[in-house]
Amino acid sequence: MRKKPSQSMKEFIEKTTKDEQTLRIAIDGNEANISNRVGSNVYAFEILNNLYHIVRNKPVKVTILLANPPISDLPKENIKWKYQVVTPQKFWTQWALPIHLYLNSDKYDVMYTPGHYAPRLSAVPYVSSVMDLAFLKYKEQFKKRDYIQLVKWTKYSVKNAKKVITISDYSKQDIIEQYHKQESDIVVAYPAVYPPRREIAPIHREKVLKKFNITNPYILYVGTIQPRKNLVNLIDAFEKLSRKLPIGKRKKLQSVQLVIAGKIGWLADNVIKRVEKSPYKNQIIMTGFVTDFEKEVLISGASTLTLIGLYEGFGIPPLEALHHNIIPVVSNNSSLPEVVGNSGVLTDPNNPSDIAEKLEKVLTLTSKQKKEILKNKRVQIDKFNWKNSAKVVYKTLERVVHDYSRN
Repeated sequence: MRKKPSQSMKEFIEKTTKDEQTLRIAIDGNEANISNRVGSNVYAFEILNNLYHIVRNKPVKVTILLANPPISDLPKENIKWKYQVVTPQKFWTQWALPIHLYLNSDKYDVMYTPGHYAPRLSAVPYVSSVMDLAFLKYKEQFKKRDYIQLVKWTKYSVKNAKKVITISDYSKQDIIEQYHKQESDIVVAYPAVYPPRREIAPIHREKVLKKFNITNPYILYVGTIQPRKNLVNLIDAFEKLSRKLPIGKRKKLQSVQLVIAGKIGWLADNVIKRVEKSPYKNQIIMTGFVTDFEKEVLISGASTLTLIGLYEGFGIPPLEALHHNIIPVVSNNSSLPEVVGNSGVLTDPNNPSDIAEKLEKVLTLTSKQKKEILKNKRVQIDKFNWKNSAKVVYKTLERVVHDYSRN
C-alpha cells in the first residue's frame, strides 16, 4: 500500500501548484515615479495604484521596474507587489531593461509599460501603451529630436507588442490606420478624474481669483500653452464675442474675461504675442502654472471651460468641468466628442466665428437650458473610471499570457 504523502510533501505540492498558477507581471513604473505628474504621468500612476488593489485577492506577483528608487506615494511593497531598481539609468528602455528581461525571462510571464516606449528588445511578451499620435500629424510642433524619437520608438513599440493599450476609441482607430495593427490587438483603457473631494470655501475661492485678478464671468482654458491647443483661434473668437457685448434683451452678459491657465510650452511665442496685440488684452488673464487646488477653483467657478485643440488623444479638463456642472465647449474633432457626449457643446476649431457663437450660446443659457444639457452628465462621467480602466489592463495582461502559453 502506497504511503500517504508527508505534511511537508503536501505543502510542497500545494506550493508548486499555486506557483504554477501565479501570474508574474513586470511593469515599467518610471512614468509614474515622478513627483510633479501631468498627462501620461498621472495616467501611469492611477493605473498602477488601481492595479495594486486589484491584485490583492488574485494569484499574482507584480514587480515594478524602475531606473530610480520609488518615491513615497507609490503603493507600498507587500508579498505580491515589489519594486526593483534596474541600472544603468542612461538609455534605460534601450539597454538596461532589455538586458534585465533577458537575464530574468524565467521570472516574468508578461511585461506592461503604461508609457509610450517599450523595450527595444524583449525576451518577455509585452503590452505597450500609446496615448495619441499627434506627433505624426503635427510634426512641426515637436522638437526635432523628440519627433524622431517618438516616430522610431513608437513604431517598434507598437509593432512588437502583443497588445496595445490606448486612451480613446479615436486613438484606437488612429493606431490601426497608422500601424496596420489588428483591431482586436488595440484595447481602450480610458483616463478618468476623481469627483471633487471637498467643498471650496468662499474665502479660498476669493483668494485664488484675487491672486490672478479674475472676475466673473470668465471663459477658462486649462492646459499647456502650445500651438496644438489652438489658442490663437480661441483669442480671435474671444475678440469677436467681446465686440458683441452686452448680449441679451436685458443685457444679461455685460463683459467676460478669458482665462488661460497653464505653463508656457514649446512654441508658445505666437500665443503670447497674440495676447499682447489684442484690443481686449486687459480682459485676457494668463495665470502661468496653477496648482491642483487653484485649477479646481478656476474650473468650478467658470462660466464655461473650452478645449478647442486641433488634436486630442483625450480631454481631461472637459471631463473635470462636467464634474463641476460646467458645460464645456470643445472641438468637434478627435476624441473630444467621445469625452463630452451630449453634455458638451461642439464647435469647429478652425472657425473663430463658430467658436464665438458656441461660447455665446453657453454663456447665455438659462438655468433650465443648462439643466437639460447636463441631464445625462452622470452617464457620461461614469464611462471614465480608473478602477475599470485598471481592470481592462489586468484582463489584457491575462489574455496575453493565456494566448502566449498556447503558442
